[in-house]
Amino acid sequence: MTAHGLDIAALLLRATLGPMLFVHGWNKVAGPGGLKGTTGWFEALGLRPAAVHARMAAGTELAAGVGLALGVAGPLPAAATVGLMAVAGLTDHRGKGFFVFKGGWEYVGVVGGAAVALAALGNGRYSVDGLLGWEWTGGGPALLAAGLGAGSAVALLAACYRPAEKPDEIPDEIND
Repeated sequence: MTAHGLDIAALLLRATLGPMLFVHGWNKVAGPGGLKGTTGWFEALGLRPAAVHARMAAGTELAAGVGLALGVAGPLPAAATVGLMAVAGLTDHRGKGFFVFKGGWEYVGVVGGAAVALAALGNGRYSVDGLLGWEWTGGGPALLAAGLGAGSAVALLAACYRPAEKPDEIPDEIND
Protein backbone atom coordinates (compact mmCIF):
# COMPACT_ATOMS: atom_id res chain seq x y z
CA MET A 1 0.00 0.00 0.00
CA THR A 2 1.25 3.48 -0.78
CA ALA A 3 1.83 6.15 1.82
CA HIS A 4 -1.21 7.99 0.44
CA GLY A 5 -3.33 4.84 0.92
CA LEU A 6 -2.17 4.52 4.53
CA ASP A 7 -3.00 8.19 5.15
CA ILE A 8 -6.50 7.68 3.74
CA ALA A 9 -6.95 4.51 5.85
CA ALA A 10 -5.91 6.41 8.99
CA LEU A 11 -8.28 9.28 8.14
CA LEU A 12 -11.20 6.89 7.63
CA LEU A 13 -10.48 5.02 10.85
CA ARG A 14 -10.17 8.29 12.78
CA ALA A 15 -13.38 9.63 11.17
CA THR A 16 -15.18 6.49 12.34
CA LEU A 17 -13.83 6.06 15.87
CA GLY A 18 -13.50 9.69 16.91
CA PRO A 19 -17.07 10.90 16.37
CA MET A 20 -18.51 7.63 17.71
CA LEU A 21 -16.54 7.98 20.93
CA PHE A 22 -17.42 11.68 21.24
CA VAL A 23 -21.15 10.94 20.85
CA HIS A 24 -20.94 8.25 23.54
CA GLY A 25 -19.39 10.81 25.90
CA TRP A 26 -21.96 13.43 24.97
CA ASN A 27 -24.76 10.96 25.63
CA LYS A 28 -23.43 10.39 29.16
CA VAL A 29 -23.72 14.13 29.79
CA ALA A 30 -26.73 15.22 27.76
CA GLY A 31 -28.55 12.01 26.81
CA PRO A 32 -31.97 11.06 28.19
CA GLY A 33 -30.69 10.36 31.72
CA GLY A 34 -27.86 12.89 31.65
CA LEU A 35 -25.10 12.72 34.23
CA LYS A 36 -27.62 11.68 36.89
CA GLY A 37 -28.57 8.59 34.89
CA THR A 38 -24.95 7.81 34.07
CA THR A 39 -24.07 8.15 37.75
CA GLY A 40 -26.84 5.71 38.70
CA TRP A 41 -25.68 3.26 36.04
CA PHE A 42 -22.07 3.46 37.25
CA GLU A 43 -23.23 3.04 40.86
CA ALA A 44 -25.07 -0.14 39.84
CA LEU A 45 -21.92 -1.37 38.07
CA GLY A 46 -19.90 -0.88 41.25
CA LEU A 47 -17.71 2.05 40.23
CA ARG A 48 -17.13 4.16 43.35
CA PRO A 49 -17.58 7.09 43.67
CA ALA A 50 -20.02 6.82 40.80
CA ALA A 51 -20.46 10.57 40.25
CA VAL A 52 -16.71 10.97 39.73
CA HIS A 53 -16.57 8.02 37.34
CA ALA A 54 -19.55 9.25 35.34
CA ARG A 55 -17.84 12.59 34.76
CA MET A 56 -14.43 11.03 34.18
CA ALA A 57 -15.78 8.53 31.62
CA ALA A 58 -17.77 11.21 29.80
CA GLY A 59 -14.85 13.63 29.75
CA THR A 60 -12.42 10.95 28.59
CA GLU A 61 -14.75 9.86 25.80
CA LEU A 62 -15.26 13.46 24.68
CA ALA A 63 -11.54 14.27 24.74
CA ALA A 64 -10.42 10.99 23.18
CA GLY A 65 -13.09 11.33 20.49
CA VAL A 66 -11.86 14.78 19.54
CA GLY A 67 -8.23 13.64 19.72
CA LEU A 68 -8.90 10.66 17.47
CA ALA A 69 -10.99 12.63 14.98
CA LEU A 70 -8.40 15.39 14.64
CA GLY A 71 -5.44 13.03 14.79
CA VAL A 72 -3.62 14.76 17.60
CA ALA A 73 -1.25 13.50 20.34
CA GLY A 74 -0.15 10.31 18.64
CA PRO A 75 -1.25 7.18 20.49
CA LEU A 76 -2.64 8.90 23.61
CA PRO A 77 -6.29 9.13 22.48
CA ALA A 78 -6.03 5.50 21.40
CA ALA A 79 -4.73 4.60 24.88
CA ALA A 80 -7.69 6.42 26.44
CA THR A 81 -10.02 4.47 24.16
CA VAL A 82 -8.42 1.16 25.16
CA GLY A 83 -8.80 2.09 28.83
CA LEU A 84 -12.45 3.02 28.41
CA MET A 85 -13.24 -0.17 26.52
CA ALA A 86 -11.35 -2.35 29.01
CA VAL A 87 -13.27 -0.88 31.94
CA ALA A 88 -16.56 -1.30 30.07
CA GLY A 89 -15.66 -4.87 29.15
CA LEU A 90 -14.73 -5.81 32.71
CA THR A 91 -17.73 -4.16 34.35
CA ASP A 92 -20.81 -3.84 32.15
CA HIS A 93 -20.10 -6.63 29.62
CA ARG A 94 -18.37 -9.15 31.88
CA GLY A 95 -19.86 -12.62 31.98
CA LYS A 96 -22.33 -11.94 29.17
CA GLY A 97 -20.51 -13.79 26.42
CA PHE A 98 -19.21 -12.49 23.13
CA PHE A 99 -22.14 -11.03 21.20
CA VAL A 100 -23.03 -7.41 21.91
CA PHE A 101 -26.73 -8.05 21.25
CA LYS A 102 -26.61 -10.30 24.33
CA GLY A 103 -24.66 -7.70 26.33
CA GLY A 104 -21.29 -9.28 25.52
CA TRP A 105 -17.87 -7.77 24.95
CA GLU A 106 -17.82 -7.88 21.12
CA TYR A 107 -18.31 -4.13 20.63
CA VAL A 108 -15.77 -2.98 23.22
CA GLY A 109 -13.26 -5.51 21.91
CA VAL A 110 -13.59 -4.27 18.34
CA VAL A 111 -13.36 -0.59 19.36
CA GLY A 112 -10.32 -1.25 21.56
CA GLY A 113 -8.64 -3.30 18.84
CA ALA A 114 -9.35 -0.63 16.23
CA ALA A 115 -7.81 2.00 18.50
CA VAL A 116 -4.62 -0.05 18.85
CA ALA A 117 -4.55 -0.59 15.08
CA LEU A 118 -4.86 3.17 14.57
CA ALA A 119 -1.98 3.74 16.99
CA ALA A 120 0.14 1.36 14.89
CA LEU A 121 -0.99 2.95 11.63
CA GLY A 122 -0.44 6.48 12.92
CA ASN A 123 -2.68 9.47 12.36
CA GLY A 124 -1.32 10.10 8.86
CA ARG A 125 -0.63 13.31 7.03
CA TYR A 126 -4.31 14.38 7.06
CA SER A 127 -4.21 15.11 10.78
CA VAL A 128 -3.01 17.68 13.27
CA ASP A 129 -0.01 15.46 13.98
CA GLY A 130 0.68 15.32 10.24
CA LEU A 131 0.48 19.10 9.93
CA LEU A 132 2.97 19.42 12.78
CA GLY A 133 5.30 16.85 11.22
CA TRP A 134 4.84 14.37 14.07
CA GLU A 135 4.92 10.73 13.04
CA TRP A 136 3.97 8.02 15.48
CA THR A 137 3.71 4.65 13.71
CA GLY A 138 4.53 1.04 14.27
CA GLY A 139 4.74 -1.36 17.16
CA GLY A 140 5.91 1.17 19.74
CA PRO A 141 2.85 3.42 19.58
CA ALA A 142 0.57 0.35 19.40
CA LEU A 143 2.19 -1.16 22.50
CA LEU A 144 1.99 2.21 24.26
CA ALA A 145 -1.73 2.53 23.48
CA ALA A 146 -2.48 -1.05 24.52
CA GLY A 147 -0.27 -1.02 27.61
CA LEU A 148 -1.16 2.41 28.91
CA GLY A 149 -4.86 1.84 28.26
CA ALA A 150 -4.99 -1.61 29.83
CA GLY A 151 -2.75 -0.60 32.72
CA SER A 152 -4.91 2.43 33.48
CA ALA A 153 -8.04 0.29 33.40
CA VAL A 154 -6.54 -2.26 35.79
CA ALA A 155 -5.39 0.49 38.18
CA LEU A 156 -8.78 2.22 38.11
CA LEU A 157 -10.65 -1.02 38.75
CA ALA A 158 -8.29 -2.07 41.55
CA ALA A 159 -8.82 1.26 43.29
CA CYS A 160 -12.50 1.93 42.58
CA TYR A 161 -14.44 -1.16 41.49
CA ARG A 162 -16.67 -2.38 44.29
CA PRO A 163 -19.62 -4.30 42.83
CA ALA A 164 -22.51 -5.26 45.08
CA GLU A 165 -22.21 -8.79 46.43
CA LYS A 166 -25.92 -9.45 46.02
CA PRO A 167 -28.57 -7.73 43.89
CA ASP A 168 -30.38 -6.51 47.04
CA GLU A 169 -27.29 -4.43 47.90
CA ILE A 170 -27.93 -2.15 44.93
CA PRO A 171 -29.37 1.12 46.27
CA ASP A 172 -33.15 1.48 45.90
CA GLU A 173 -32.90 4.63 43.79
CA ILE A 174 -31.15 2.57 41.10
CA ASN A 175 -33.97 0.02 41.02
CA ASP A 176 -36.70 2.65 40.66
